[in-house]
Amino acid sequence: MELTQLKKQLATHEYDERLGDIYGSSSKEINSARERLEALVEWYAEEFGSVEGASNVALYTAPGRTEMGGNHTDHQQGAVLAGSVTLDMVACAAPNGTRTARIMSQGYPEITVDLRDLVPVAGEEGTSQSLVRGIAAAMADRGYAPQGFNAVIYSAVPGGSGLSSSAAYEILIGVILNHLFCTDSLAPAELAQIGQFAENSFFGKPSGLMDQMGSALGGVAHLDFKDPAHPVIHPIPFDMEKTGYALCIIDSGADHADLTDDYTAIRSEMKQVAACFGKDVLREVDPADFWKAIPQLRAATNDRAVLRAMHFFGDH
Repeated sequence: MELTQLKKQLATHEYDERLGDIYGSSSKEINSARERLEALVEWYAEEFGSVEGASNVALYTAPGRTEMGGNHTDHQQGAVLAGSVTLDMVACAAPNGTRTARIMSQGYPEITVDLRDLVPVAGEEGTSQSLVRGIAAAMADRGYAPQGFNAVIYSAVPGGSGLSSSAAYEILIGVILNHLFCTDSLAPAELAQIGQFAENSFFGKPSGLMDQMGSALGGVAHLDFKDPAHPVIHPIPFDMEKTGYALCIIDSGADHADLTDDYTAIRSEMKQVAACFGKDVLREVDPADFWKAIPQLRAATNDRAVLRAMHFFGDH
């Protein structure tokens, strides 16, 4: 829609019901969410509100996620209970008629990505640019033609917080491109797989699929990754607000934003244990065989690898 129309609809509270569904039904929560979006739209208008950037403007969101059950089980083809949170990333975006993505995230320099070049770029690993390029590449591989767009982004998902700000960013960019250039034909699970591909192949982190699925699906879901290409999704219709529960998120001050190597070690050590049984992942190992073989596994691998495997069988 036109930028002026979007501003008017926010000002006249036309999105309040939807905001209540996403952020909570109290007037305080709805007012806070609306004011945040109004500020986002004003920012977009300041940066991109020319004639070229004032049409086909829309608002997008992607939430952070938490593991309610299961941790580091997805990359071993295990199962998890994942839930999205009301701390999210929101964007105001529109096509810009070029092949370049221009993205401004609050607190960070503007990034630009030439979407004519959809292969990994040396030295770009670990950056937001790599994620945007990887997501566009995955969509192009599926027969779509992602084009340039302008976007401004506010994030309430703290980086390195354990809520997977990277997955929220991937899903947010995926939702924008899906709406603008793929006629919204990509389902949430496929957007999650596209985000994982970008993180694995362009960003350089060998993540599983749980983070992206938790963000893309929304709500609470049981996810079984026995077949990673076709995860089994069981939505859990649990309304925390109506039942009097709340998920408390604590800022511990820790930061794992630069722990890609440590994450890789978790995955590789679990696979070392699986290899002792002639298997690729721990999902393929009989739990009874694992528990009986712990003394031999300690000698063949190391105590940390065994402890991580114990964690898998305890959480799976």
